Amino acid sequence: MENFNDIINSEQLTLVDFFATWCGPCKMMHPVLEQLKDELGESIRIIKIDVDKNNSLAMNYRVQSVPTLMLFRKGEMLWRQSGALRLNDLKAIVSQYQ
Repeated sequence: MENFNDIINSEQLTLVDFFATWCGPCKMMHPVLEQLKDELGESIRIIKIDVDKNNSLAMNYRVQSVPTLMLFRKGEMLWRQSGALRLNDLKAIVSQYQ
């Protein structure tokens, strides 16, 4: 299995969703992320990180609320935002970096 750093250091645009299973807005983001992947296909990679199971990683990236979304390419964080987003808003953000 690839580790987190390998994934975010790749050439491919990667959207990271820091979430928690008990979080209502995180549950609302799940279908949004699935739709985004369906629409954008191989042009983006989407990974979900459970903050309760990956506490040190969440602390490393100073995740204080969930969901927190981050976009990476070649190890560089291009964008970050906490809170749920609608599909059209998220697509508009991602399209700026494609």
